[in-house]
Amino acid sequence: MLRFGTDGVRGVALTEVTTAYVRSLGAAAATVIDGSTWLVARDTRESGPELEAALVAGLSSHGQATQLCGVLPTPALAWLSALHGLPAAMITASHNPYSDNGVKIFAAGGIKLSDAVEARIEHQLAAEISAPLGAKGVVSHSTIVQGAVERYVDHLVAMFAPRALAGMRVVIDCANGAMSVAAPAALVALGATVTVIHAEPNGVNINAACGATYPASLSAAVLEAHADAGLAFDGDGDRVIAVDGRGRVVDGDRLLALAALQMKAQGELTHNTVVVTVMSNLGFHRAMRTADIHVASTDVGDRYVLEALEAGDFAVGGEQSGHIIYRHLATTGDGLLAGLRLLHNVQQTGTSLEEMAAAVMTSYPQVLVNVRVAERHPDVASELAVEIAAAEALLGGDGRVLVRSSGTEPLVRVMVEAPTDAAAREVADSVAAVVQARFGS
Repeated sequence: MLRFGTDGVRGVALTEVTTAYVRSLGAAAATVIDGSTWLVARDTRESGPELEAALVAGLSSHGQATQLCGVLPTPALAWLSALHGLPAAMITASHNPYSDNGVKIFAAGGIKLSDAVEARIEHQLAAEISAPLGAKGVVSHSTIVQGAVERYVDHLVAMFAPRALAGMRVVIDCANGAMSVAAPAALVALGATVTVIHAEPNGVNINAACGATYPASLSAAVLEAHADAGLAFDGDGDRVIAVDGRGRVVDGDRLLALAALQMKAQGELTHNTVVVTVMSNLGFHRAMRTADIHVASTDVGDRYVLEALEAGDFAVGGEQSGHIIYRHLATTGDGLLAGLRLLHNVQQTGTSLEEMAAAVMTSYPQVLVNVRVAERHPDVASELAVEIAAAEALLGGDGRVLVRSSGTEPLVRVMVEAPTDAAAREVADSVAAVVQARFGS
């Protein structure tokens, strides 16, 4: 049985994430989460409609009505969930290829589920798989939500002054995903001159050599268009990666650093703190220290960033991968919101994104090695504490070593940062060899 990872349930569509599994998951979620009506949306994968029907059947089997939003970015669904106080389910595998799919579940209010709630759903799921239609009769009451994309775009555009991006030339890569309509509409509404690439989804081209995990084509398009900047989204639109006018990638760490500095200058950085995961670059931490901004670190996964934001009443946080969360403006990562705020920051300062990104921090070379293991080892860092300490000693205090178990796969991830690529690679390979010898499959 598939279990919740760091961001919902995910696997090979119709093979691992089967219609029977998704129907059972819907029934289990309906049992655990309070609510009589659910919002349901999907990204552009060809398996989406079939899994949507299965999810609706599972929810209906336990008396839940559903409102179908069609193709919609994840942050748009979370916003509607918050606006209407309804639980929601998003059928997506985020940045994965089209052959995968999955389900992200939000409690009423657009809030991601806690570990405890996910554990309760998993427990109920085992029972539902044995009797997937549940004990209640099928209600099958679904309605179609009209204008969800347009409402989301209007919501974001209203956060800025009219034509706030007038004069900016921007290229956007929509990953042939759920942002293909919303992102161009928002930028045009704010007055930007927009070139759009990878916004023709056909069910199988989502994230295919495009989007936030493959910004090479965006970089080329920015140079060709002589644009000021570019934005690349992932398949469901909850993350963004930027490209400056010279075609150079601006990753999530730099985006977060720029956001934190902007918010501090405007008095919006509550408790003078930004939240990141343990994967954020050492250069980010040093830049924030220089700016006298406190950094709170969490485990990998935007849900943990969200929990820290809520617990500390902090205003902004995110991940190196481009999940940027403005807690007072959204309940989850929103790639379009983060991209619009970045461009607005560039516009207001009169400084190019190239200059801003170069000045905000210096990244340390980072090497990541994945080691396949026979079984998951959630406490691998403790089990290898002596070896990790020895590896960090080799770096002489000018670098770091992070060893963690993947939240979604039987992998141990070894990440090393050091002043040079060669030093980082040498230490990473050494630690990976220890992991392989001790735990390898």
